Amino acid sequence: MTDVLIIGGGISGSAIARELSRYQLNITVLEKDVDVSAGTSKANSGIVHAGFDAKPGTLKGRLNAKSNAMFDRLAKELDFPFKRIGALVLCFDEADIPKLEQLKVRGEENGVEGLRIIDRDELMQLEPNMSDIAVAALYAPTSGIVCPYEMTIAFAENAAQNGVSFVFNAKVTSVSKENGIFTVKTESGAEYTCHILINAAGLYADEINNMLSERKLKIRPRKGEYSLFDKAVGGFVNHTIFQLPTNLGKGVLVTPTVEGNMLIGPNAEDIDDKADVSTTAEGHREIFEKAELSVKDIPYKQIIKAFSGLRAHEAGGDFIIGEAEDCENLINVAGIESPGLSSAPAIAEMVADIIKQKHELKENPDFNPCRKPVIRFRDLDNEARNRIIEKNPAYGTVVCRCETVTEGEIVDAIRRPLGATTFDGVKRRTRAGMGRCQSGFCSPRIVEILARELGVDITEVTKSVHGSNILIGRDKLIGDAENEKR
Repeated sequence: MTDVLIIGGGISGSAIARELSRYQLNITVLEKDVDVSAGTSKANSGIVHAGFDAKPGTLKGRLNAKSNAMFDRLAKELDFPFKRIGALVLCFDEADIPKLEQLKVRGEENGVEGLRIIDRDELMQLEPNMSDIAVAALYAPTSGIVCPYEMTIAFAENAAQNGVSFVFNAKVTSVSKENGIFTVKTESGAEYTCHILINAAGLYADEINNMLSERKLKIRPRKGEYSLFDKAVGGFVNHTIFQLPTNLGKGVLVTPTVEGNMLIGPNAEDIDDKADVSTTAEGHREIFEKAELSVKDIPYKQIIKAFSGLRAHEAGGDFIIGEAEDCENLINVAGIESPGLSSAPAIAEMVADIIKQKHELKENPDFNPCRKPVIRFRDLDNEARNRIIEKNPAYGTVVCRCETVTEGEIVDAIRRPLGATTFDGVKRRTRAGMGRCQSGFCSPRIVEILARELGVDITEVTKSVHGSNILIGRDKLIGDAENEKR
């Protein structure tokens, strides 16, 4: 029996777990995948929105700007990369400038500070590669960029350090309630019971809710495709560049990433398959055409990766956060699409407040808001590097040349709380394999380190999910077996 059971280890579930670890509660997180941040939270724009887009009075409007103001503190406490670079919303026709004014007023009602309309001359000073058709923009200086999976991992690690239990490969198959106690069963046959159930299951939040509540939800995946550019084009844009939003969202953006790459996307396509993260030539032609409205001379030859992500879209268009009306102590955190990443810290506080309204929570005297800092060798000067290597020679061996990631960093990523157990887990924690060659050089060494640290044969190391083994055998052994068959 646990006090609180959280279904979902994405940014919402991890942030809620960390917030609730401030109190004397027995908390367990069930995640269907092998790691946190394995779904929507790993594949999005990584934008910390200022909060001007959401309609005032909505949960999105209430939570975005409030959460945005927390990021400087949280990035320091949890040691995840965050940069407050500002955003621009472009207008391509002077007749549409009143729409920028409306966005500005909306943002101010939501509590966004520093918004102003700038003309083309100032726009060109800020962004020299701006397209010739942009005539004005809304400037939002509080907008920022973050690495979404590093942020999620940071929240989850700190939650674990403060006593939260995480269970992976725990896909929920049934949920029931009897005599005030929830019973949750997983695909492996394991069974969990709790007093308070928090549904932060992302794309599958409707399925969890619908097992318990008569007020049915419908989450539809909204797919967005992206292109990621090499760091060689870093500085091509300096701000996150949006276009005036439509009913499908904020449109295709062009933005620096927190690590110095450039990202364009996403488009928006409503689909039915909650596992479809395919990319298409048509989808990328669409984002290219739309991105060219914002900036000119896009260096397409520098694209190093194409990917897509799924947003958990609910027909109401707003976050659904609160206790189910007909199921006491079931707290839904559903429909968390953009600006869900930006709003996660405030969402977590809201969930904690909902619980505190009905349950007396005692503060955890041992709560530590800070996680152990991460050594990022690429960011250190030579003097600091030498000190680190003197303490641990593994930091002197560079494994990933593109991103300057060392063996010491990879070992630390595996040994930390909720440490990496897969190739992708190492990538998300260290960036090894995320550079220009996309792991073409470093993958064999990463597999060797994972096998050594996990105490398994190299053929057992997986890319991500069960069955995604990177190696299936040794060449000589396979050759001998084939010869024997002959």
